[in-house]
Amino acid sequence: MGTIHLFRKPQRSIFGKLLQEFGLVASDRRSWKLLLFGVINLTCTGFLLMWCSSTNSIALTAYTYLTIFDFFSLMTCLISYWVMMKKPSPAYSFGFERLEVLAVFTSTVLAQLGALFILKESAERFLEQPEIHTGRLLVGTFVALTFNLFTMLSVRNKPFAYVSEAATTSWLQEHVADLSRSLCGIIPGASSIFLPRMNPFVLIDLAGAFALCITYLLIEIDNYFAVDTASAIAIALMTFGTMYPMSVYSGKVLLQTTPPHVIGQLDKLIREVSTLDGVLEVRNEHFWTLGFGSLAGSVHVRIRRDANEQMVLAHVTNRLYTLVSTLTVQIFKDDWVRPAVISGPITTNVLNLSDQHFLPMPPVRTAENVNPLTSTPAKASSSPPPEFAFNTPGKNVSPLLFLNTQTRPYSVGLPHGHLPHNHMLAQGLGVPRIGATPDFRTGFTSVPSRYGTNSRLGQPRP
Repeated sequence: MGTIHLFRKPQRSIFGKLLQEFGLVASDRRSWKLLLFGVINLTCTGFLLMWCSSTNSIALTAYTYLTIFDFFSLMTCLISYWVMMKKPSPAYSFGFERLEVLAVFTSTVLAQLGALFILKESAERFLEQPEIHTGRLLVGTFVALTFNLFTMLSVRNKPFAYVSEAATTSWLQEHVADLSRSLCGIIPGASSIFLPRMNPFVLIDLAGAFALCITYLLIEIDNYFAVDTASAIAIALMTFGTMYPMSVYSGKVLLQTTPPHVIGQLDKLIREVSTLDGVLEVRNEHFWTLGFGSLAGSVHVRIRRDANEQMVLAHVTNRLYTLVSTLTVQIFKDDWVRPAVISGPITTNVLNLSDQHFLPMPPVRTAENVNPLTSTPAKASSSPPPEFAFNTPGKNVSPLLFLNTQTRPYSVGLPHGHLPHNHMLAQGLGVPRIGATPDFRTGFTSVPSRYGTNSRLGQPRP
């Protein structure tokens, strides 16, 4: 609990916080240039929109949207300066670098929305083509081209420069690259300008200005007003094709995905870390792009029980820091557990025999009453016990008598197992002679006959 302030000053409003942060940015001299270009951009955009209304040209309107995109790029560069001056806070432990990514994503998406709006208006104009006035069409084209090129080449916009190099090439860049290879084969000195690929923003400014010049010539020569709509569609498609790869790249950064071009390097570093002395396993690794050009990651490292945690942490950080600028490493020792050895009597909490049913055993007989050579107790008489007596228990078992009325009386003198046929006849178990009195001749007249006596041949059914 902190100190209780009874008369705390009221917190600033959102507008007050914005003024405070703007004062922080304005304290840097580099931001003055951006603010000046921003004011000039707004002025040029206002004039261009008025000329678009007077000429009734939708192609000039599509080209003016590129000037509005330049204003968004200047604001993105201003945010980049503000991010460099801000330090990480407890609420934003990774800093504010993701605001640059969000600014780039917003700018490119808004440019694509403007291109879609131009496509919708152009589709309506094909049904009813209005008349185009060329009085200020060519003037507005050169004013917009001059300002766009001057802004792109004089201001070092770090976020957009990184995205334009890291993102995939647009279809316009690929077609211009094919033409540049053919041109460089004729003029070798042009390779430094056109290859390996041109700046996409400069390329779209030049292509849009070229489309407007063709529109002006065709309208002046033959009053072909439909070419204005065709030029607007071409500029909108070039704008959409140029901004789409940048939106995809910045969107993947916002989704915290791993950049494809560093996956191989990360796998190599993970293999090197797993071979360090004392490291048993590297798991739960996750790496993502924090901002443009900066990686963040976290990894769990399992080490031996006798390893030095600080030494392993230093080696792991030294290996991964070459690629991952913001790294979190969690070290934990091997979690195997030795089995516990139980000594002493088992308590009722360990083994509960209350639910077990068992027969109580008699106490162990003394040594003088037990014959050490056999498990049978020594008898006073020297005669051996009967062969099939039930009163000769073992060493520790009390005499038990299992009563079962369905058990055959195997102890009445009949041998067990398989008997040959002639042996059965010798025992008197054969068929009685004709005319003789039926008799099983077992030799035990006291044993009750289970099958009875009758005059029929064979044994009757029970």
